[in-house]
Formats: sequence, structure tokens, C-alpha cells
Amino acid sequence: MSERSKSRKSNSSSLSPLKSQTLTLNLASSRMARRLFLRPSIATFAAAISLLTIFVFCHSFLSPLPSSSLSHSSSVRRPKVYLYDLPRLFTYGVIESYLLARDPLRSLPISDSDLHYPGHQHSAEWWLLTDLLRPDRSASPVERVSDPEEADLFYVPFFSSLSLIVNPVRPGSDGVGARALSYNDEDMQEKLVSWVEGQEFWKRNNGRDHVFICQDPNALYKVIDRIKNGVLLVSDFGRLRGDQASLVKDVILPYSHRINPFKGEVGIDGRNSLLFFMGNRYRKDGGKIRDTLFQILENEKDVIVRHGAQSRESRRMATQGMHSSKFCLHPAGDTPSACRLFDAIVSLCIPVIVSDYIELPFEDVIDYKNIAIFVDTATAVQPGRLTSMLREVSTEKILHFQRGLREVKHFFEYDDPNGTVKEIWRQVSSKLPLIKLMINRDKRLVKRDLEGPDRSCICSGQNATIAVH
Repeated sequence: MSERSKSRKSNSSSLSPLKSQTLTLNLASSRMARRLFLRPSIATFAAAISLLTIFVFCHSFLSPLPSSSLSHSSSVRRPKVYLYDLPRLFTYGVIESYLLARDPLRSLPISDSDLHYPGHQHSAEWWLLTDLLRPDRSASPVERVSDPEEADLFYVPFFSSLSLIVNPVRPGSDGVGARALSYNDEDMQEKLVSWVEGQEFWKRNNGRDHVFICQDPNALYKVIDRIKNGVLLVSDFGRLRGDQASLVKDVILPYSHRINPFKGEVGIDGRNSLLFFMGNRYRKDGGKIRDTLFQILENEKDVIVRHGAQSRESRRMATQGMHSSKFCLHPAGDTPSACRLFDAIVSLCIPVIVSDYIELPFEDVIDYKNIAIFVDTATAVQPGRLTSMLREVSTEKILHFQRGLREVKHFFEYDDPNGTVKEIWRQVSSKLPLIKLMINRDKRLVKRDLEGPDRSCICSGQNATIAVH
């Protein structure tokens, strides 16, 4: 070992304990000073990175998009609808025929704008036509076009439900006869379809992109097989076969409610009746359950069931009954559905649906289990069972149902700008991808001999069990 090294070692070992501690503290202070110097540099660097990230985010996502980006983002467009300019006899002419059938001597308005559609539960055909005629349709799910070459869909505005009931059921003996009964609905159906089948755009795709409204279960019954490829706007499948109508291609419409909506608040105050029903007691086929339910319920406490046909007085009584009851009964009639269900909804009267084969409108956006109680027919006709179930529903659950009804009731208001009409067009629009699929499929598919309907094109029959809630 060199003399210099020996000297350093000797000096180090000869330090006093106090000096050794002082040296250690000085070394620690030096290291800490270096760390303190580095910390602001790292913090400053991290802050700079954060600011740069925020700048990039704001510049990329929050600043206005260039026009090319805007055009790309708006590539999803509204379906374009062409409104057929039907001969007048299929639209306003039907209204005139209806009015003359009830009063042959009446003076008719000179202008179509002065004609009023008779108020009844199948008025969707009027609302859809008047909607398409509106000049400002920017808020609609569909765009009306004047050039059929641009159209995705073709709407046929025949007043088919009104046509069905133009003539009085029982012609009077006061001279109504000749002029009133000169109108023939079957003849009108034939004329309509002959006219449509002669159109170039019907022939082009075999009618698959055409939309027909036949809300009454019997509307267009004579020609339904000739238009079944199209989109059918119906309120019920009760009169249609499985090869004619399907939830896949068609749209279920709500009936127009006949009574005034309830304007009060959610709650059970003033709703003193447990269950209310007013309607025709005697129906055919599946509607025979009504008579059975009358027999079971007419002597139940807090239950009101009344036989009554359509009239102004009946509507007044129905309004009072629905607005003052917690639950409203909806049994099947001649067909599974009727306007009574929608009267109940706008009344915030919880529907009790006893109709095993009912189809309901807008079920992709409405969960009816949140607003209605479903009871299968076999359970409902057990004496005492239905009312026992309803009496067990808590006040909290009743309020839950009422809040749900209030939330969705605009879907059943035809005069609401964001109501029924808008939702119908949205539903029709949702069919467009399938329509295009079927059109393209038709162009290349080799026809097959089938004993039954082509199940690849429509819904197959399905069996289901109705759950009691």
C-alpha cells in the first residue's frame, strides 16, 4: 500500500464521532438537494405532456369538423318516401261517400281542405296522409320526395278502413237507399289494386317497397293476397294468415283512443273502483270470454262492468269510469285488440289484458310489462282469481305502473308532434333493410315449390305461454 493511501486511512479512522456524524449529514443534504432540483423538472415535464394531450384532444374532437368530415358523418340518411297521387275517389272521395251515406241531402264542402275525416278508432290513415302533406317535415323519420326514382318506399294512401264502413249497416227507410248504397267497398278495393299494379314502380320490385294501411281487421280483405308482399300497417293480425302478415315486415298500429286523456297526477286518490270495463258483452270466437267475465265480475265489490255500444253517452261514461279506476279490463273481442286498450293507457288506468293472441304496437321501445298486467284466459275465468290478483297489487306497484303509463302515453297520441305518427314512420323505416334484402334476393333466387309459406321470408308460427304478472 502506498504511503498516501496509508495516510488517508489513518486520518479517516482518527475522526471523532461528532465529525463523522457531521460528514454523514452533509452528504445526505447534498443528495436531497439534488433530488429537490430534479423534482420540479419532472413535474414541469409532466405538466407539459398533460397540456399537450389536452390540446390535441380539443383540436381533434372539439374544434369544428371540416366539410368533408361532416358529409361523411351524415351519410346515414332518412328513408325517402314517395306519396302516390291516387285518384281522388280513393281518399277525399271516400270521406264524401261516407258523409252522403249518412245524409244524402247534405251539401258537401267545395274544397278538400274543408273536408273532415270522421273521428273513429281507425283514423291513422288520415293522420299519415296529412303528415306527408305537411310542408315542413324536417323532424320526421322519413323524407318525402317528389321524384319516385329517388324513393326507397312508396306510400299508398287509400282510406281503406273508412271505405269499409261507408254504407250504413242497416239502410234506413227514409230514402237513404239508392244514393248511399251506390258505394261498394269491394269494388273500390279491386279498382285500387288494379291501379297500383299498373304502376311502373310496383312492377319493378313486385310491391315489396310499397306501404299499405289497412288498420281495420277487415280492410282490404278482398285483395290482401295481391298486396301481401308490401308493408302492411295493421292494428291486429286476428284476420290475417301467417303467409299474409308478419311482425318481420309489417307494423302494428295503435287504434285512436276515443275518450279524453287523463290530465291529473299519478296517484290513487279519486280512483275508488278496482276494475272497470265498458263495451259490447257479446262477441264472436275468441271474444266469447267477455260474457264469461261479465258473469264472474258483475257482482264483485268495487268492480264496474257495463254493456254498452259506441255512442256519445257511452264515451262519457267510459271516460268517467277509466279516470276513476285503478285497473281497466281489456278482454279480446272479435279480434285480439281494440281501442279500449289505448283509452286505458291515456287514462293512466292500468290495463289488465286478457287476450292470448294480442300483438302490441312499438314493442321495440315499450316494455308493456311495465305498464300492463297480462292474464291468460284460463286463469282469468276462474271465479274470484282475477280480482284477488288485483287486490294484492300494492299501492307502490300501482304508482309504478301509472308512472310508466304517463311516460309512454305520447306514443298513443296521434296529434302529438312526437307521438304516434312519428313512431309509425320510424317503425316503417326500420323495415327498409329487410325490404332491400328481399328485393335483392328476388332478383337471383330460383323459385321453389313449397307446400306452405316461404318461412325464410316471414315469421314462422311460434307457441308461447302467457305469464301471469
